[in-house]
Amino acid sequence: MSRRLYRVISKVLDFVRNASWQITYSTYRDQYDLHEHFYFNGAHIQFYGKGEIRAGAGSYIGGLSTVQAASECTVTIGSGCRISHNVRMYTQSDDADADLACANPPVKRGDIVIGDYCWIGANVFIGPAITIGRNSVVGANSVVTKDIPPDEIWGGVPAKLIRRKNSANDAVL
Repeated sequence: MSRRLYRVISKVLDFVRNASWQITYSTYRDQYDLHEHFYFNGAHIQFYGKGEIRAGAGSYIGGLSTVQAASECTVTIGSGCRISHNVRMYTQSDDADADLACANPPVKRGDIVIGDYCWIGANVFIGPAITIGRNSVVGANSVVTKDIPPDEIWGGVPAKLIRRKNSANDAVL
């Protein structure tokens, strides 16, 4: 096969893949409350569950990310948020303190709230019942297990406070 033909076929396949994901994202817009200026920034992004997912204007989520909203739970993503790739948000998961030998071990459930102007790094896990305050940052490869106040930078496993943001940076917003 010639290089030119290979390039043409490759471009056609890329177009079809992108069109497929745009159809999926359009379905998410019909199912959930996503602002018209909320962006899907990549492929293989999954939103699912019988709960509610809300996202504000000027926010985006990166490729390979997953957002789960269990029944009677809500995920809220504020305006101006930057959510990198391979981020996981779950409003329900098994309770680690439960006796997992039981037939129906209890689960942990709760809403996830990401305040306006937050930056969530790549490969972050956000568990149930978590609030991330306005203008906060969660560093790459972190596991968020407790609430993060506004204007703070957190990172690690589990995520811990690295430092408060400089007040000079707050004035820009």
